[in-house]
Amino acid sequence: MKKRGQVWIETVIYTLIAFVIIGAVLSFAKPKLEEIQDKTVIEQSIDVLENINDIILSIKNVPGNQRIAEIGIKKGTLKINGVNDSIEFEIKSRHTYSQPGEEIHIGSIIVYTEKRGKYSNVKLTLNYSDYNITYQEKDTLKTLGKSGTSYKMSIMNKGYDTLINGSCSTLAECPAIEKYTLKECNSNGECVYKSEKLKIDFNVV
Repeated sequence: MKKRGQVWIETVIYTLIAFVIIGAVLSFAKPKLEEIQDKTVIEQSIDVLENINDIILSIKNVPGNQRIAEIGIKKGTLKINGVNDSIEFEIKSRHTYSQPGEEIHIGSIIVYTEKRGKYSNVKLTLNYSDYNITYQEKDTLKTLGKSGTSYKMSIMNKGYDTLINGSCSTLAECPAIEKYTLKECNSNGECVYKSEKLKIDFNVV
């Protein structure tokens, strides 16, 4: 009976030791695995932004041109920023992708890493100061989060906006309007303006 009790105690002790060892291994392995996964997500997101940029370049010359991009987001957020005319991806990452506090360029993409304790905030940005980036034709901010399925994103060249503002008998009577170029004083005696920036519109379909 005493022998059985001793065997049972030894089994419990060995089991506890095994759990301690497994816990120690996991406490090291899990952060390392997350770091590798986050690095992969960042690299895949760079590919996504490069694809978006390629689409914009391919449609910019013909109004009405449209392409569909399939966008997978496993972690982080993708922002269509119609306020700042930019496309941004941001992730809280265990992987420090670049030198914290310094911008680096990968093609047209600006990469900025900010260290926050054990984690890094990594931001990828495509700036489009020469375009009017919109979501559903509005200068608004649209945020796409983690999803089990890919988003289907329509990207369309909407051309230049036309604005009719005020009356005129000659072109000189038409006032200047910010963000618009004066086009003509038309036959109806109206001042016609054209937007300075080409509109590129995004929409989840």
